[in-house]
Amino acid sequence: MYQFDLARLKTCMRRAAQGGELTIGFLGGSITQGSCAKVHENTYAYRVFSWWKHAFPKAEFHYVNGGIGGTTSHYGAARAVTDVLMYQPDFVVVDFSVNDDAEAFFQETYEGVVRRLLNWPSRPAVLLLNNVFYDTGENAQEFHNAVGGWYHLPYVSIRDTVYQRMEARDCGMYTREELTSDCLHPNDTGHGLVAGEIIRLLESVKEEVQEERTDMDDAGQGSASGEMPAGKESVTVGTLPLPMTANAYEHARRLTIREVSPELHGFRADTKEKKGLLDAFKNGWVGKKAGDRLVFEIEASCIAIQYRKSVAKPALLAQAVLDEDTGGAVLLDGEFDEDWGDCQYLQVILHHGSRRKHKIEIEILPGKAETAVPFYLMAFIVA
Repeated sequence: MYQFDLARLKTCMRRAAQGGELTIGFLGGSITQGSCAKVHENTYAYRVFSWWKHAFPKAEFHYVNGGIGGTTSHYGAARAVTDVLMYQPDFVVVDFSVNDDAEAFFQETYEGVVRRLLNWPSRPAVLLLNNVFYDTGENAQEFHNAVGGWYHLPYVSIRDTVYQRMEARDCGMYTREELTSDCLHPNDTGHGLVAGEIIRLLESVKEEVQEERTDMDDAGQGSASGEMPAGKESVTVGTLPLPMTANAYEHARRLTIREVSPELHGFRADTKEKKGLLDAFKNGWVGKKAGDRLVFEIEASCIAIQYRKSVAKPALLAQAVLDEDTGGAVLLDGEFDEDWGDCQYLQVILHHGSRRKHKIEIEILPGKAETAVPFYLMAFIVA
């Protein structure tokens, strides 16, 4: 446990207490999206949003949920702007702890998300959330919270709270089956407990803000507007410390059909328009048979291919060749081993390479039936 820097969060609460207008945002995977809650109002995210509305009735609040199932902080770094930050949030909860692997690569992409949020002009208060696998207790919180500690960001760990109480069965608190049906996604009860841990932290900060207000009033230091005097904010409101990692992903971008135009040799561009955040498999490129290929030129030092892994089988295979290095061809397997739905998979083909124009050729491989699920190329994540 490190010391939390609560300056930004306290600023949000002061503004809310004064009747301001604030946007509450969430960025993460399927738990943030709301998987396994019966209605969205029962999700942890919406319950936390509701707390803000009830705790500060004079304020006006707006809700932004940037949760997409099966996505990591690698994708999160590239979509933070379009899915959350463009709405100029004042408070953002971030959770990729059950989707990121516990390794240095995802620590770097996670820091990219964190820095992108903290550097955004609206200067949002950022809260880190560590969800957990309820059968194993695994998550990536050591790697994520090391980043949090670097910036002194508050965090809530479900592994250290809800999960521990569940494991202490002699306490009679609750069983695993009462919280989750698949050992990962909370049900309504589980979402309520996750929200409760976040709200517990928010309530404690709200009490601190009220005590500070009372102390200032007693000392005669309050301003006519009720705002804190100058000089009381943390350094995190201004410039950030140097990055903890190599930090290649702070300004990651997602290149779609709108940003990059390849040579098409059998592939076709998908003309169906996206109809929202979760309408994923639209505006990509489709290959239907062996030999279909397409060629891109992309300038970057980090490149990942985003494509569909399908629960329907068989699905076509493809290979990606970077800079005509056929010996280093990377397999892109369109079949998904899980059964919860099609996955927006990311395959890294270049990490910390030279920043220059790179040639990328993707070609459908032979060996699958003509009726196999087409290969769907969604986008590139570049940095």
